[in-house]
Amino acid sequence: MRAIPLPDTTGLHLRIVYKLMGDPRNVAHAKKVTQEKQHKAKHSQTTRAPQPGKKAQIEETKSAATEQSTAPKPEAEKPAQPPDSNKLEKSLAVLSNLKDLEFHSRSNIEKLAELSLTIEEELKQKAFAEAIGAVYGAQDAFQSKILELIGAYEAECTRLSGSA
Repeated sequence: MRAIPLPDTTGLHLRIVYKLMGDPRNVAHAKKVTQEKQHKAKHSQTTRAPQPGKKAQIEETKSAATEQSTAPKPEAEKPAQPPDSNKLEKSLAVLSNLKDLEFHSRSNIEKLAELSLTIEEELKQKAFAEAIGAVYGAQDAFQSKILELIGAYEAECTRLSGSA
């Protein structure tokens, strides 16, 4: 028995790949719908509406919290972390961002080198080869300066971690 080719919505016959895997438009649509459902489910979990029976309890907790916030706080209720450890955490976050910048800078240098070879050797476009060389030089200078800054900032983070 021979399989009858299924017509597409455009009236053309589908290829064998589409018969086995499905139309890519349908697959993409299904993926989009699934992602939207997951996003809505995640969003509804974080901002869940209160249930009608629990409204009185929520109002009581809100009024109790308001009373506590207006009352003067004793000295013993200071933040659990000293300022040095808070400063260390923020400094480590900055260091992480600097390292991320350095990673992308290194990636840009590699891409610029590839483009430079393509422009110079394959396309023989001398005017653009000089321009991309200038961009490469600027990126290389940025790379060396960011590495110096990371080294100095790592030393500062080490100093902060020793004092905390």
